[in-house]
Amino acid sequence: MSDSPAGRLQALFEGHRLTPTQRRIAHCMVRRAADAPFLSSVELAELAGVSQPSVTRFAVALGFDGYPALRRHLREVAPPERPAAADEDAGHNAYQQAVLAEIENLRHLAGLLADPAPVERAGRLLAGSRPLLVLGLRAASSQARGFAYFAAKVHPDVRLLDEGGSMLTDRIDAAVRAGATALLCFALPRHPREVVEALEYARTAGLRVVTVAESAFAPVAAHSDLLIPAAVGTGLAFDTACAPMLLGRVLLEAMADELPDAQARLEQFDAKAAERGLFVE
Repeated sequence: MSDSPAGRLQALFEGHRLTPTQRRIAHCMVRRAADAPFLSSVELAELAGVSQPSVTRFAVALGFDGYPALRRHLREVAPPERPAAADEDAGHNAYQQAVLAEIENLRHLAGLLADPAPVERAGRLLAGSRPLLVLGLRAASSQARGFAYFAAKVHPDVRLLDEGGSMLTDRIDAAVRAGATALLCFALPRHPREVVEALEYARTAGLRVVTVAESAFAPVAAHSDLLIPAAVGTGLAFDTACAPMLLGRVLLEAMADELPDAQARLEQFDAKAAERGLFVE
């Protein structure tokens, strides 16, 4: 990923303290990495849903004299011509464009996974935590619930946190007392304040936090020990999250690889399911 346009953009943005609006611009540019060097400040502002002056302030925050200087820099490190494929979506309807955007998000994730080290590290952290906490509120609750459902088949103690409120910190405390060392968080836009506060609390309690979020610039990044990004689709009225879901399954695989009795647990479940006639053949 470091040699890709998206990877170079992300490297450019890392290490800078960005405001929420600036993180939104950065995330937009990473998602549109091939087009970014050719976008005007007005076009970028429209794509990111911010004001044109915000784009100018963003460029200055990165150390450039203004947006034209940032764009010149991007053109120096990007392919000299806008890829022809960028204009091919024009003939598709809105539904097709949403699907094609998700396909592109999955390609982006595949490129990220070319370096398996972060996922393998996450797998070790999750496998070693007894119990293992899985957090996801509001839009991310289905991602957390899906992960917890399958993780419970190979991990001896998985505790799902998919409801906010004052009980959330109580449940984190109880898990820490029981021996928990890690928490997996699924964080998707729009980010609930409770999630940020829960992660901050979890780290003060001694937990290592692994996060799946739509971008390395998401608000939860500052409260995560390891964040692995997976972009969401924004072409429909409600965001789509195919890449975060797939990344969750990849993390399950990495965790299972670190659990020596994972296969035995799966075989035991299959045997009991057959005895009970649990599934229709």
